[in-house]
Amino acid sequence: MRFPPHFKRATRMLGPYKKRLVLAFLGMILTAATEPMFPAVMRLLLDRGFVGKPTFQLWTVPAAVVGIFVLRGISTFMTSYMMTWVSTRLLNELRQQMFNRILHVPLGFYSTSSVGRVINSMMFETQQIIDMVRDILTSLIRDTLTVIVLLGFLLWLNWRLTIVALVLLPLTAAVVRLTGKRIRKLTQNYLDINAELTQVIEETTRAHQVIKIFNGHQYEKTRFEQRAANLRHYSMRMASTLAATVPVTQIMAACAVAIVIVVALIQSSHGEATVGGFVSFITAMLMLLAPLKHLAEVNGPLQRGLAAAEAVFSLIDAPTERTTGKILQKRASGRLDFINVGFSYPGQNHLALSNINLTIMPGETVAFVGMSGGGKSTLVNLVPDFYSVTSGEIRLDREPIEQISLDSLRSQMAMVSQHVVLFDDTVAANIAYGDAAPDRARVEAAATAAHMADVIANLPQGLETPIGDNGMRLSGGQRQRLAIARAIYKDAPILILDEATSALDTESERAVQAALDQLMQGRTTLVIAHRLSTIERANRIVVLVEGHIVEVGSHAELLAQNGVYANLYNLQFAKEIA
Repeated sequence: MRFPPHFKRATRMLGPYKKRLVLAFLGMILTAATEPMFPAVMRLLLDRGFVGKPTFQLWTVPAAVVGIFVLRGISTFMTSYMMTWVSTRLLNELRQQMFNRILHVPLGFYSTSSVGRVINSMMFETQQIIDMVRDILTSLIRDTLTVIVLLGFLLWLNWRLTIVALVLLPLTAAVVRLTGKRIRKLTQNYLDINAELTQVIEETTRAHQVIKIFNGHQYEKTRFEQRAANLRHYSMRMASTLAATVPVTQIMAACAVAIVIVVALIQSSHGEATVGGFVSFITAMLMLLAPLKHLAEVNGPLQRGLAAAEAVFSLIDAPTERTTGKILQKRASGRLDFINVGFSYPGQNHLALSNINLTIMPGETVAFVGMSGGGKSTLVNLVPDFYSVTSGEIRLDREPIEQISLDSLRSQMAMVSQHVVLFDDTVAANIAYGDAAPDRARVEAAATAAHMADVIANLPQGLETPIGDNGMRLSGGQRQRLAIARAIYKDAPILILDEATSALDTESERAVQAALDQLMQGRTTLVIAHRLSTIERANRIVVLVEGHIVEVGSHAELLAQNGVYANLYNLQFAKEIA
């Protein structure tokens, strides 16, 4: 049998588990060796036990039968245990490789790969690969050995009848070949639909508030029902294709058995066959059907595993962020230079940013404003190298950032986004996130600076209180302050604030803004703000329109120019008055 590259790649991962596999293979060999023992006992029993006086001790019969099944039970258990041990380790290794890869893929990866598909690949498709490797190795070794041993036993018993039985083998192979291509195509469709169903479930659990407020229950039910029905449809088509091989092989087996019986009767009439020999032959021949059936059915997990392997190894091989660049030996001063920076998102011809020239001095606070889609977030996302510039370059302390290692570059930065991301852990763990050895005093100081002391005092376990999925046990303002405390704890020389106070009420905003003002002292701070009143004290304000810088200056200077910023400010002020 010729195996595809994905199967070979999966089996190569078994290398570290050779000792366990050897024990499993020994169990398979022992299991195969026990197969002809029972029909051999039957032959002896019928020919020498039921015809005249038995020529053996009666106790040897139950001892032999029990001994055969004890030996078979031990070998089967050893095979099953060792294969399960190896397959679970391989499953964990595959999932670990996938998880490690998604930690290092660029942000653009998720523009073409949905979260649901990634989850589906990690949880479902990896299991398909394991089933493929385990079932195929077991069948190819144990069942092939069983077939060889039984065929040898059959040839020893009666070579003429064995030749008749051998007709079954090429016919079974033909059935497997015919069904293989169809199963592969159906499996690929099945995996695609399963990924879509996972995506629906993921979106529904994440967006439950939106679903409730916008009455989207029926829409979500319909989406789920359609994909579940499609999944069932493909499951039935695969099952019917695989199930069709069983009656076909059974019919072929029945024909072979019928022919064997006729030939055996002819031989018996000429004194060439005994009752014991015939029963032993039929028993061994019927025992041959089970491993042949397993070998025929191996095509199912093979095709499912190959289809799953394409998705799994595609994710494992996905391009990662760069790993080059030098390590900064000291804390950065925080100077940033944007030199003729241009940027367009992958797959788009339109420039999101064009001809950006800007120098931000250490400790300076620069705010970026403009209409939605103007390029504010895009520009800020280039600083930690979430995306690489299309043209020009960005420098940190006069060093091009693409020449700095990403870990070293990002260690110089802290970020608070308008979309707060928290982890299902304690308050303290979220504040000290990323620190392998958290400093309790720093955690408490960061919480206090973010005006969370009162909040933490009212929590049942204080800093050790679990906050739930994405901090759902906290209010919006508390979640925002917790994200700010995390940035305060990191104490990085560059601070990125993307609507950092957007979820706060007026009183909390004043408190947190005071903490932020203290935090920003001596740090280079990039602020994205839609509420212009929050950035009036910035050293400079940069106005972006359609990816271009159109104005730069202080709040007072830009108002005096009576340009884009002044229009935005007056429009927003008028809305607030209204």
